[in-house]
This record gives sequence, C-alpha cells and structure tokens, in this order.
Amino acid sequence: MGKQNKSALNEQEGVSQNEITNTSSIEFIKQKRKTQPSSDDLVAHILQGDITALSRAITLVESKNPSHLEKANTIIKACLPHANNSIRIGITGVPGVGKSTFIETFGTHLTSLGKKVAVLAVDPSSSITKGSILGDKTRMEDLVKNDRAYIRPSASGNSLGGVARKTRETIMLCEAAGFDTIIIETVGVGQSETAVHSMVDFFLLLKLAGAGDGLQGIKRGIMEMADAIAINKADGDNIKKAKLAKVEFGSALHLYPEKSSSWQPKVSICSALHNEGIAEIWELIESYQKLTKANAYFEHKRKEQNKFWLMQTIEDRLKSDFFTNKKIKEALQYQLQLIERNETTPFAAADYLLGL
Repeated sequence: MGKQNKSALNEQEGVSQNEITNTSSIEFIKQKRKTQPSSDDLVAHILQGDITALSRAITLVESKNPSHLEKANTIIKACLPHANNSIRIGITGVPGVGKSTFIETFGTHLTSLGKKVAVLAVDPSSSITKGSILGDKTRMEDLVKNDRAYIRPSASGNSLGGVARKTRETIMLCEAAGFDTIIIETVGVGQSETAVHSMVDFFLLLKLAGAGDGLQGIKRGIMEMADAIAINKADGDNIKKAKLAKVEFGSALHLYPEKSSSWQPKVSICSALHNEGIAEIWELIESYQKLTKANAYFEHKRKEQNKFWLMQTIEDRLKSDFFTNKKIKEALQYQLQLIERNETTPFAAADYLLGL
C-alpha cells in the first residue's frame, strides 16, 4: 500500500447533512413560524398570563400594517372586560436622572410584595433614521429575569409627548394578563410630554439635586401635573443637596392651586442605586390611591381619560386616513412642488388639500 497523504487540505469523508439533521423538526419550526394564532387563541392565552401571547398581541397593536388593525381591535375588545384593575404609574425625568435604575429597584420592591409589574418603556426614535435602540431590557437586567415582571420597550416614533403610539391599548392588554401595577417610563421632560398624564393614575417626576435646573424645573408646566417628586441619587456627598432640594421643591408645590383630587403633592428623596427611600415612595402612592378611591376621584379621572382617548383615537384615524388616501398623496406632492416654486402658500395648499 502506498503512503497515505495526511495533509489537512485533503477532503475527508464526513457525515451527510440528512444524517445529522432532523428534517421533520425543521419543517415543524418553519410551519409554526408561518402559523399565526387566531385572535381567540391569543386572548385565551393572555387571560392565562402567557407572556408570549401578550407580546404577540402588543406587536399587532403597534403594527402600522392595516391588515393587523382588525385583529388587534378584536383582541383589545375581548380583553377590555378584564382590564382597569391596576394602578398606572407614569415616571418621567430628564435623561440621566436614573429612570431605568429607579424603575428596576422600584419594580423589584413591588414584586417582593407580591405585585405583578409591567414596565412599558418608551425609547426615543431618531428623527432622521426613525430607528430606536430599545435598550431598556439591557439596562434593567435584573428585573427582566423576574418572573413577576414584564418589560416591553417601544419606540416613541413621532407620537406627541414621547409616548408610544399604542401605549394606551398596551396598558389594557397587560392588565388583562394579570399585571396589577403598570409603570410607564417616558422619554424625558418637556411641555408636550405631559400626554402621559392622560393615561396614568399617579404621575411621578424624578429630579436631581444640584443639577442647576431647580428654578427652571419649578417653572415647567410638568410640575403642576406631578403627584409627587422624587429626588434621586440622594447618596454619598449628594445627600445634603438632596435634602435642601426637597425643601425647595416642597415650598414650590404649595404655590400651585389645590388639585381636584384633594391630594397635596409630596416630595421625597431616594437612592435607587442603594435601594433607599423606595419603599416610602410606594407607601406614598398607596396613600394617594386610598384617598382618591375614597373621594371617587380615581374612577372619575379614569372616565375622563377614556373620553380623551376617544378624541385622540378619532384624530389619529382621520390623520391616517387622510395621508394614506391615494388622491391626497398625489395632490400633496404637486402642492409641495408649488410651494418650492413660490407659486402658493402653505396655508392655501392646506385649504386646497382639505377641500378635496
């Protein structure tokens, strides 16, 4: 026998693909991916607390595909009788205030009390690429592993107030899935962002001590809507500044007119990083809930919010129908050309388009 060539470059006889691959399993997986569960199936699993079904339903609700709209509406309608059984908390603050750390610590505290917590985190979308990082699950790495918590990041898109386009419907789906505490984290502080106030029961504003925004913060309209202010990062050398800021903001809150809820907004200090002051903030929210349910404001506010949502939904639908109309699309392009050539004004062009 001749000498064998042991070069690594030689092709060796191996095992065929069919021998190492379970083709039936692959086909099953492919088929499962193609198969879309019915509305009834999704609703049934959502009511059982199935997170996968909840996520799929939220994806349908957020979809801009017209074919998904009818299915999403069917799911929401079926889940509605099982909703409205939670406390909805809006949390906002300037970037860097520690919203994600606060929510993770706060959410973990709530789950330790037996609560089921859903976090709807709204990520800012780029105005240029329209993209969004959706990194909240990375920032809340401990809470995301918690069996009693659910984190759903969504892109804000061009939605007013930095609140995801379908956040309101998502709240209802989460409530139907058994979550009794809904936390909405918004993009950042701004006048328009107060849209979040129209969908929550309790509005918490996170602030930083010594950040140079004390007086500016007091002037913002968002202060009037806050049910409580939490001064975060009150640890180390920052504790003295935080206590001083607490007194300043507390004095400022007393300057605003009394709320129709009869609740006097409170100021507290906390350190989400060291889990200090978190339990006190939850006790404060519970006090608010007890008061407003006793004087019927809680239910009244929910009803007023539903009316507001009705008007918003009509506006959104009219806007969508207008811009997706083929005739409008063509006329809009022509009017834009006329504006570029200074042959018409934006106001005249708008009148013309609305009159079609």
